[in-house]
Amino acid sequence: MTVPVPAAQLAGTATPSADAVAGEVDNARSPLIAGFVGSIFMVFGSLGVGWLAPVSELRRLPLFIWMRTEGVGVGLSIVLLAIGGMLLVRAWLRLGQRVRVWGMEARKATLQAVVAWGLPMMFTVPLFSRDVYAYIGQGRLMVEGINPYENGISALPNYFQLGADKQWTEAPVPYGQLFLWIEQFVVWVTNVQPEASIMLFRLVAAVGVVLCIIYVPKLAELHGVNPHRALWLTAANPLFLTNFIASVHNDALMIGLALAGLYYCATHRVIRGLVLVTLSISVKPITVVFLPFIGLLWAGKHASWPRRFLYWFLTAALSFGLLYALSLVNGFGFGWINGLSAPGSVAIWYAPVGLIGLAVGSISSVLGLDGQVMAKVVYDAGKVLMVAAVAWMIFRGDYDRLMRRLTLAFAAIVLLAPMIQSWYVVWLIPLFAVTGIRNDWQVKALYFVVSFFMVYAISDQLDVFPYLQSEDLGLALLLARIGAAVIALFFAIYLIFMDPKTKSLFRVRDESGLRPII
Repeated sequence: MTVPVPAAQLAGTATPSADAVAGEVDNARSPLIAGFVGSIFMVFGSLGVGWLAPVSELRRLPLFIWMRTEGVGVGLSIVLLAIGGMLLVRAWLRLGQRVRVWGMEARKATLQAVVAWGLPMMFTVPLFSRDVYAYIGQGRLMVEGINPYENGISALPNYFQLGADKQWTEAPVPYGQLFLWIEQFVVWVTNVQPEASIMLFRLVAAVGVVLCIIYVPKLAELHGVNPHRALWLTAANPLFLTNFIASVHNDALMIGLALAGLYYCATHRVIRGLVLVTLSISVKPITVVFLPFIGLLWAGKHASWPRRFLYWFLTAALSFGLLYALSLVNGFGFGWINGLSAPGSVAIWYAPVGLIGLAVGSISSVLGLDGQVMAKVVYDAGKVLMVAAVAWMIFRGDYDRLMRRLTLAFAAIVLLAPMIQSWYVVWLIPLFAVTGIRNDWQVKALYFVVSFFMVYAISDQLDVFPYLQSEDLGLALLLARIGAAVIALFFAIYLIFMDPKTKSLFRVRDESGLRPII
């Protein structure tokens, strides 16, 4: 994984002629502008259906009042949000189509896309998730000296005014020490002002985005994969931008630190890399699964089993020693372990294990059995398969495919869980991109996944004023979700089956000229 790869072997990076360089990208301006328009649409749509805290002063502004409480305003917001999100998908696909040679001009166009599409999202009302309000609540717990690993935000007076999802009222925090300190700092600096806190959390997420932009190409080059194409697949991806910027997820910092750490581990700077991966764990502990693979990398290609176990021990000792040292600062210890069970306690229909569990539970209830118990059996079986898959990737496989093995282990954790969130999928995209997404069914699968999760996100979490329908308080939200889903779904169908420019992308055919070397 650390052997330098000749330039001619990098997919799409064989030395081009001067004429080829001049025409690397065929008019990137059109998709860049289209994506920018889509992002602006999302900004205005968020004013009506994005998540606002009940105490937000924005609720008093006439424009927000009209867009959030009047049927016409809410309808306009939904249309803008749905069309804007799907315009981003089309712009991303079209930008990739405009690239003739994946060289420096393609990299420049990708970075322009990240700025043009991502910068407006810095100013949206939080979309598709209200986790950022949980961050504010958890930061307030820290400021007031309450242990967030033992208390949910319901320990705070008037906690419901913070705007967090009710699942956080009693749930312990599943985040590590570093992110707790970030939450504490943000709340302390802003004095719990929602919009100022959101902007600071967005800046933290932007740090993660920048880390991905820096280290995705570096890791791709180590694997003989075209770095510019990997960057386009990752950073300009609308799922990446919306989840990390518009939704303000701390996963951006988590995966950015993890990728930086992996790069330094792969280039024989293991201590530096291990520190960065440990900091990633102290944001969100799911990246603890990276440690066994770092131990194997550190042990070397032809390491014996005793040497591998020795370096696994050293890796764990250094990482957990640093985590323990961090925990001594406020005495919270490893309390985040208590919060890790929360994401696995619910299921969703599009997760394979979740779908099977829900089906088994429903059938069992019809037969007079305890449906919840039977569904839990399925979810537990998924966890057993998950552990087995991760163990297989750790103990079996070629050293040269070590990063790919890590990627597959991480994918098993996501795909065998009963709940899959769209930002879980975004964890995987950079790892698959740097280890090689072939330009056949693999990249087509990514196109479908991005399209599906964008459609789902657009229709899933909308903050709709309930009293638009006085007879049934839930009807307004239901109608809003149906409307958003229909618009986004028809746009996706158009992209896949009718758009003369993009429909060919979804057909399974091989384009060996862009096939990366793995």
